[in-house]
Amino acid sequence: MANPRLPDITEAEQNLLYEKLNAYNRNRTSYKEAGCYLIVLPREGHPDYSLWFYTPFLERRNILFIEDLKPDIVSSLRIATSVLWYVNRQVLVTQYNEKRMSHNGDDLVSFGKYRGHFLYEVLRIDPSYVNWIAFKFTARIPKQERFVKMAQAYNTIYLDKMSGKRRRTQPLSRYLGVKGEKLTNLTLKVLRVRLEDDPYKTELSGTTPLFYVRQRLTAVDANGNLVNLAFSSSTPSLVSGRLPSLEHAFQPGEVLHIASARISGTYENRGICYTRLNYIKFNKGSLNNRET
Repeated sequence: MANPRLPDITEAEQNLLYEKLNAYNRNRTSYKEAGCYLIVLPREGHPDYSLWFYTPFLERRNILFIEDLKPDIVSSLRIATSVLWYVNRQVLVTQYNEKRMSHNGDDLVSFGKYRGHFLYEVLRIDPSYVNWIAFKFTARIPKQERFVKMAQAYNTIYLDKMSGKRRRTQPLSRYLGVKGEKLTNLTLKVLRVRLEDDPYKTELSGTTPLFYVRQRLTAVDANGNLVNLAFSSSTPSLVSGRLPSLEHAFQPGEVLHIASARISGTYENRGICYTRLNYIKFNKGSLNNRET
């Protein structure tokens, strides 16, 4: 898809914008496979740039209007790429295409409380209703079948936007390395501590149960990367889930100064990356330089 000439900016500014947009789109899925988002240039009667969605799953009129943006390309690009940053679809710039984008009324709701409104309007105020049309409304004629497919496309747009919003409210975390890699000179702040009995070490001394309690920590480094650590007690406790008095009890907010550790694994949970550490050695004088 060729990049159009952008109005009201110099050619040098245009080239820079397209370079940044190419970098943004790098490694994202081809629009031929997954569809894409389109920033459409202003046209007569429409002074603002606008955001549209192209889907390859509609046979005709497969470019759907979402919303108007701003009258300048810089602000419009910033809005679109910010909202869609975590979405694996490309954002492209194009001119308005009358044949493929003209309004035919086939996305007009003809029933219920939103009768007379377009799907993109309903999406702004009641996305759950669009979801209902997409997956629970029973089409009885071919026109309604297309209407349902359009609702499914708009529901995809909503999920894309919500995916980005959820990710932005979560801490940005990256893996500290790969499994088996040795790390040195780490400074971590404890966020959470969970106590649990170590089932492999719990034993009976006569009739008295002895519990070896494990502390599971979630910590964060200065860059916001999340880390999991586990420390098993070296002395037993007579009470399940309670540390013996001789053990160091980690606390939220405590700062750990680690001389070295090894990555035992990495995983992702709800879009957040975590690094697991073992073979931990603290700096000299920190927690008695204990190794775990």
